[in-house]
Amino acid sequence: MAGSRPAVRPIPISRRVLLSAFLTLLSLFSLASFLFSADHSSSPPADHRPQRRSFLSLPSDPLRSRVELLRRHASGHHALASAYASRSLRLKLDHSRLLRQFTDLQLSLSSLLPRLDPDSVPDEDALRPLEKEAKDRIKIARQLVSESKESFDTQLKIHKLQDTVLSARDQLLRAHRLRSLSGSIAAASTPKSLHCLSLRLLSHPLAPKTLAPIPNLSDFFDPDAFHLAIFSNNVIAVAVVVSSAAKNAVDPRRLVIHVVTDRMYLPAMRVWFKLRPPPGGARIEIRSIADFPVGHQDLDLSTLRFYLPAIYPELRRIVLLEDDVVVQKDVGELWRVDLEGRVNGAVEMCFGGFQRFDRYLNFSHPVVAERFSPRACAWGFGVNVFDLDAWRREGCTDRFQEYQSLNEDATLWKPEAVLPAGLMTFYMTTTPLDKSWHVMGLGYNPSVSLEEIHNAAIIHFNGNMKPWLDVAMNQYKQLWTKYVDTEMEFLPLCNFGL
Repeated sequence: MAGSRPAVRPIPISRRVLLSAFLTLLSLFSLASFLFSADHSSSPPADHRPQRRSFLSLPSDPLRSRVELLRRHASGHHALASAYASRSLRLKLDHSRLLRQFTDLQLSLSSLLPRLDPDSVPDEDALRPLEKEAKDRIKIARQLVSESKESFDTQLKIHKLQDTVLSARDQLLRAHRLRSLSGSIAAASTPKSLHCLSLRLLSHPLAPKTLAPIPNLSDFFDPDAFHLAIFSNNVIAVAVVVSSAAKNAVDPRRLVIHVVTDRMYLPAMRVWFKLRPPPGGARIEIRSIADFPVGHQDLDLSTLRFYLPAIYPELRRIVLLEDDVVVQKDVGELWRVDLEGRVNGAVEMCFGGFQRFDRYLNFSHPVVAERFSPRACAWGFGVNVFDLDAWRREGCTDRFQEYQSLNEDATLWKPEAVLPAGLMTFYMTTTPLDKSWHVMGLGYNPSVSLEEIHNAAIIHFNGNMKPWLDVAMNQYKQLWTKYVDTEMEFLPLCNFGL
């Protein structure tokens, strides 16, 4: 069909046209939404809930507020003045002016406070003088507190330091008491090493033979010899006394040492000196309490010394030594000291107001108050020279027994102490010796001078720190240990810390 009209095709809608139409509609929709929201936000809110009004939005009374503020300030400074006044009274300040000023200020503020009642101030004219008066007094209070603060702080520091010192002193006293108690327990108990030594000596083959009576007992009562007496159960302590006395004697062959011990320790004591006899030819006699039927049957070593004339009737003079002494010079010189016809020769311990009779005896007891002077000077037991003839003449043993009977209820002196009994028994019959004969305190006093020790004839470890104990003072211990016979076979076996 060459001559026919061509067919008409539908024209397709372009994708670009559709996209343009869609964007146009979207723009119109966004504009409409914006206009609607703007109109809605410009309208008044539909929420008609009642709104709360704050306290500050309420109408206030300026006059009342000022009065209340003044009253609070005045009340606070009144309390401050009261506190400083009471503190100055408690601290006892030297300047009483401050106390008076704080008291006056406290009273003036007390009188001002009732007038600062908001209900009693009607207007500004009534408030003005009150305000001026209150501010002036508050200013004075601040100045006074500022000026006195340093004084109060200093006084408070002083009081705190005093309290600290008192607390430290109490702690020190408690420590001293505990130390004294511990030392007393240590001194009163027998160390394991001494128990060990006694048991080993008792197990020695010589022990059974030592119980036999001493032959030729008269050899020990030579009138030309120097006689020493020791009352002790401590084997090694007695050995040190014997060794030191013999080694420092000019003529040890003239030395006779009388040892008295409990029956239980007699074999051990005799075995020791059988194995290790005194050096230099010194003689030693060892007997037990049971060998002396004198006085009461319950006598112990501490009271047996008051029966020396009955124990040794053959002797006219004797030197009594404790078992905790060390002899450093010839004891023969002590033997020859002139006692001026008196019974006892001893070194006095008193100096100033210390170591007087009133320390050892109960002067509230009528017998003590009647017979003795509280200011009489005490002397030391441990190194004593006794004239046994004068002792018998004065009847000192009978006197001792009388005082023992009076002290059955322990009202004259403490029954465990022996020195008070000696002070009473030998009162007015004691000749003071030169202090170099007997230097005491090596068992408790760390301040004994080396010069005193060097010049002393006999040093005494009286106190709880005995040289054979672990609590001994190291600066003095070597003075004792150098006389210990370290070659004795039993000492290393018993752990003696020498």
